[in-house]
Amino acid sequence: MSSVDTFGSKGTLEVDGTSYEIFRLAAVQGTDKLPFSLKVLAENLLRTEDGANITADHVNALASWDPDAQPDTEIQFTPARVIMQDFTGVPCVVDLATMREAVADLGGDPERVNPLAPAELVIDHSVQIDVAGRADAFERNVELEYERNRERYQFLRWGQTAFDDFKVVPPGTGIVHQVNIEFLARTIMTREVDGVLRAYPDTCVGTDSHTTMVNGLGVLGWGVGGIEAEAAMLGQPVSMLIPRVVGFKLTGQIPSGVTATDVVLTITQQLRQHGVVGKFVEFYGEGVAAVPLANRATIGNMSPEFGSTAAIFPIDGVTLDYLRLTGRSEEQLALVEAYAKEQGMWLDPSAPTYVEPKFSEYLELDLSTVVPSIAGPKRPQDRIELSNAKSAFERDLPTYAPEVIDAVDQAEKESFPASDAPAVGTQVRRVVDVTDTQGRSFGLFHGAVAIASITSCTNTSNPSVMMAAALVAKKAVEKGLTAKPWVKTSMAPGSQVVTNYYEKAGMWPYLEKLGFHLVGYGCATCIGNSGPLDENISTAVNDHDLAVVSVLSGNRNFEGRINPDVKMNYLASPPLVIAYALAGTMEFDFDHEPLGRSEDGSPIFLKDIWPTPEEVQETIDASIDRAMFTKDYADVFTGDERWRALPTPVGNTFEWDAESTYVRKPPYFDGMSLTPSPVTDISGARVLAKLGDSVTTDHISPAGAIKPGTPAAEYLAGNGVERRDYNSYGSRRGNHEVMIRGTFANIRLRNQLLENVEGGYTFNFVTNEQSFIYDAAQDYAAQGTPLVILGGKEYGSGSSRDWAAKGTALLGVKAVITESFERIHRSNLIGMGVLPLQFPVGENAESLGLDGTETFDISGVTVLNDGSTPSTVKVAATKTDGTSVEFDAVVRIDTPGEADYYRNGGILQYVLRSLVQK
Repeated sequence: MSSVDTFGSKGTLEVDGTSYEIFRLAAVQGTDKLPFSLKVLAENLLRTEDGANITADHVNALASWDPDAQPDTEIQFTPARVIMQDFTGVPCVVDLATMREAVADLGGDPERVNPLAPAELVIDHSVQIDVAGRADAFERNVELEYERNRERYQFLRWGQTAFDDFKVVPPGTGIVHQVNIEFLARTIMTREVDGVLRAYPDTCVGTDSHTTMVNGLGVLGWGVGGIEAEAAMLGQPVSMLIPRVVGFKLTGQIPSGVTATDVVLTITQQLRQHGVVGKFVEFYGEGVAAVPLANRATIGNMSPEFGSTAAIFPIDGVTLDYLRLTGRSEEQLALVEAYAKEQGMWLDPSAPTYVEPKFSEYLELDLSTVVPSIAGPKRPQDRIELSNAKSAFERDLPTYAPEVIDAVDQAEKESFPASDAPAVGTQVRRVVDVTDTQGRSFGLFHGAVAIASITSCTNTSNPSVMMAAALVAKKAVEKGLTAKPWVKTSMAPGSQVVTNYYEKAGMWPYLEKLGFHLVGYGCATCIGNSGPLDENISTAVNDHDLAVVSVLSGNRNFEGRINPDVKMNYLASPPLVIAYALAGTMEFDFDHEPLGRSEDGSPIFLKDIWPTPEEVQETIDASIDRAMFTKDYADVFTGDERWRALPTPVGNTFEWDAESTYVRKPPYFDGMSLTPSPVTDISGARVLAKLGDSVTTDHISPAGAIKPGTPAAEYLAGNGVERRDYNSYGSRRGNHEVMIRGTFANIRLRNQLLENVEGGYTFNFVTNEQSFIYDAAQDYAAQGTPLVILGGKEYGSGSSRDWAAKGTALLGVKAVITESFERIHRSNLIGMGVLPLQFPVGENAESLGLDGTETFDISGVTVLNDGSTPSTVKVAATKTDGTSVEFDAVVRIDTPGEADYYRNGGILQYVLRSLVQK
């Protein structure tokens, strides 16, 4: 509640007979020239001004924002709500439950630990594609999901009853971001405050980096770590610097044959090359009105891939049309329009009163220049024009299959006759004969498409690409084409609405004929829940070290993410996913190679089965209506019979089950005192891992299947869990014992302390031999030795995974020294009490001569005890011969709020102490 109104901005807005309290931006001079996104922040500060943490100076700093200046003013942003998915949401609720006990232990009231802003969790990350290509795939996958996740789901049901303002959308409903834009997002929020109905912009933070998808609906929000989300739920504002805002002008029209996916991959590449990390991207200009809402959401979704904090579209008539289509009330629509126009947040470049905002930087894209594209084989910004896809694959293949050469010797020719192998130029590929578990025989080779999956929030929320995929399937079936037998095909729509419009348009039979049966509603393949390949295919791939590929309609294709058997991963639009399932190989030129032949022998090319934009739009218009949305979301929190039948624990504190391997009480608050201990310097630290550039949170955070023989698997086996029930790391995020053992355990991690070794291994300086990273960390902990991580550029890019920071901290890492950090992971490290440091500008581990065998001493950290934050600290790395490398590392504690968190040992400890001391 705002207790101060320095600017006299509080007033009333009348909309169709209802009065709303609002805080008018017009009361503050200069706000009319701000970009839309900064107007939202300005209103946020006006409404929450308290004279202490949020002052008139903060409001004035925004109103007088200099677009050319580098960010240096810290503000406190108070999000209107928090959105979570289950992988990151379960540990949030685990931590809140633990905090309730800790508050009681410190003499406080456990009921004080309660969401102060609406918190909504959508269970969408737990479904795995165990069964695919069959009519009963959905039913079987849901059954398996409940079998595996019963304990977690019971825990979440407890949370829904124990905490106020916390709601859970049960499994089998849809992907969090699609449910967010179709149902949860308000665009303009209302809430009763002191008996008065208040209206204000919908803003949110989410425990998934793709929270930015809601930016397409004019909602300012972005992904944060679960740690920050918990703090936001408990009323803590998000500390941030007033950002630079990149104005992105869209002009022209998307050409025929080009999809929204192609547009977003082009924008991703353009913005990544420009450099937008830590900035807002805002779309403006008359061309914005021509961008459908679904395309806006697709673009907003990819914000983490180009590195921006947010990628937002202002509110306009297109926003209203979508809100109406998706079943929002007429009262809500009237409020959104009236409020946005009153506050100068309505985009209409043709209006006489329109003031074009100033931006820090300017970019432009003529949509008519976009061409069909894919991205891969390991990063979403590595865009490849479809016409070059075959040659790009051939260029990249030797990295994943070193034996690929321009010719083969006679013996190999005799073992693998050239006539059996796809040949390009002088290259000859080995073909491995396989008979799968269904009795089908075929040859497997480098570049074979092992997975073709229409999945993930990015595209499955977008009717234009989903209907295009269905029409490609229809035309392919009508021409007698089939998917190749070695391709695992799957369809995981973003919500039940997709299923409904496919049914109404009569498209499911064609998709199913090609193996694209419904497998579930969730993120699935895009987060590594692709499920196992056919057992015989998997064996052949691993025995012969084949570089097979996946093609998915997702937003992430990092190494080791999609499936442990698949080395190369490509992002593509849903219709291209269908096309690659038909081709069966990445080594394919759609322009010049036929997908098959008709009965008369004439070739069938991709262009022959590709629908026109008019066909797609006509099918959409005949198949999608408002009633679909109102029906599907009428009872969204109730769930199916399985959900309702789960026994639900009761009570304001949770009774932990000592036998549970899914939900365990974490150790963050063990032995915690009411007053924090002084910050200390770091001495005698060893390097746990020395890593290169672009190490993502996928490399750091446990994700995907739990592999037998790993520390996590050994722990589960020791607790009586059968191998078939290991489940995924994501599903066990509520158990710190599993997660710490999976930290830095990605199968593609390259720790430079070892030569030619991939996976979660390190050189253990206690035993002087190679060991699992977890085992080495335990040996160091037994000796009381602190640990450091050395990294390169863009350390921690990728999803906002709290366990990337939690696992790092629980392994005993006290500092991470890199060339640069991605925004979310840096703040998460501070949130867990880990010190983020950067090498001096222009320097890195190599240039300083560091190989990771050194012992590190970091001094100057204790300055934090005086209430200030040092800009640098002294690092001395002592080599085995006694010589020392010294340098001043840049301290990446960027705001006073972050310094407070670090002094307290982490953000949760800070919040906990503040709750007890209130």
